[in-house]
Amino acid sequence: MSRQPFEDVDPVRRRIMASIRGRDTKPELLVRSTLHRLGYRYTLHPRHLPGRPDIVFPRRKVAIWVHGCFWHQHHGCPLAHVPRTREGYWGPKLARNVERDKEKADALRALGWHPHVVWECELQKQDWLLRLKRLLGPPSRLHATALTCW
Repeated sequence: MSRQPFEDVDPVRRRIMASIRGRDTKPELLVRSTLHRLGYRYTLHPRHLPGRPDIVFPRRKVAIWVHGCFWHQHHGCPLAHVPRTREGYWGPKLARNVERDKEKADALRALGWHPHVVWECELQKQDWLLRLKRLLGPPSRLHATALTCW
């Protein structure tokens, strides 16, 4: 008889981990709604780009990922700790996430794109927004003039 993976994991913990989504997370929705409110228009999760970035500005060739500090191991962030239980599982898993992120960003750069990351912990400050506004430049005139008419 074969063992099921993680049969020793507490059922409550299993349910919590199974409920974590990979897209349309609260941090991602916050970034998207803020950018949209400012007049920026974008594409979501395009399949043709490496790593399927969360937010893409095709004309500007800018790709943005909204990363959770834990899952993507934000260096120096207190949220980016490796759990003490099952370290043999979590250590390699989280390290592979970081490695994969770098591979996908490098692949985008090779295609002429500008990949950027907004970290979950940055959303408590407005630095991320100033950085993205500087990167993206002004929103398109069509949307910017429509916003001033209201």
